[in-house]
Amino acid sequence: MIFDPNLTLNFILLAMLVIVAGFVAATRSLLAAIILMSVYSLVSAIWLVVMDAVDVAFTEAVVGAGVSTIILLGAILLTRGEVQKPKLSKLIFPAIAAVISGGLLIYAAMDLPGFGDPASPANAYVGHSYLVSTPGDIGAPNVVTAVLASYRGFDTLGETVVVFAAGIGVAILLGFGERAATAAPQPLDPTGDHNVVLRVAARLLIPLIALFAFYVQFHGDLGPGGGFQAGVILSVAVILHALVFGLRETMRALKPGFVRAVAALGVLLYAGVGIVCLTNGGTFLDYDFLFDRDTEDAIPSGLLGDPDAIHHWGQHFGIFFIELGVLFTVAATMVTIFYAFAGRAPDAQKEAR
Repeated sequence: MIFDPNLTLNFILLAMLVIVAGFVAATRSLLAAIILMSVYSLVSAIWLVVMDAVDVAFTEAVVGAGVSTIILLGAILLTRGEVQKPKLSKLIFPAIAAVISGGLLIYAAMDLPGFGDPASPANAYVGHSYLVSTPGDIGAPNVVTAVLASYRGFDTLGETVVVFAAGIGVAILLGFGERAATAAPQPLDPTGDHNVVLRVAARLLIPLIALFAFYVQFHGDLGPGGGFQAGVILSVAVILHALVFGLRETMRALKPGFVRAVAALGVLLYAGVGIVCLTNGGTFLDYDFLFDRDTEDAIPSGLLGDPDAIHHWGQHFGIFFIELGVLFTVAATMVTIFYAFAGRAPDAQKEAR
């Protein structure tokens, strides 16, 4: 039998996921469960990289292992740190349902085509059409960006609106956190600041995180990235500032009202691109009608660095603007959700007393 290192790595990662999932189910500590779920997301991201799904792995890493962990850590401030151990009789039905569902999934997976099979439906029909048509229709080197931002631009607009609505819904339920901005600052430790190393490290990391977010944003046409991943990374920079320097200081710099306005601006920017296309005689989000013919011809051919390439300026700038809208909405929504949870922490502590 020939040793296959790729198959061996897949089995190792699968075993790690099963083990981590078992620990998540067994632990009674919410803090431990959140950390373990972060590890689970990180291992999942590594597995997705092994399967060449780099864009999906990127999203899983920044959302699952990153901002979701931070938001859940803020959420446990509003509840108990541990859950009660359930009775064994109450676990029988969920265990049976889980075993049956898992068995059905494994049975269904046996009929799936081989990984990377060029004759599979995903690679032979729509996927193949995207690969063939993207250079001529869109001109974007990254086919994933072309699919999500242009071919399926209306779907991505819906997803952006859903993210915005989710953030507003959480804020309406928990509050927008404004009281934390006016709360009295915490008294300093008279023996000295024991967080000086953390504060210095944060001052170095926050600009680098923000810079990396903008790199991911503007590099989305060429490689893995885009507005969603960049928005989550940028929100991590803001949340890190709040965790290290205090929520009150962060809210003084980025007021909750301003953050909500940015989230709404992102949705309006995305939809506004579609309205401009309609005004110029095209269909909604048909970026070929973003500019009129005179404007299209006036744009220098070497603006993107390759004067001999086929340029579709409406497509390029349309994708640029809607990705910018996604960046605004996702980053501001993540920060709004964090404000909602972290801003409730003082109230929760008073209620616990």
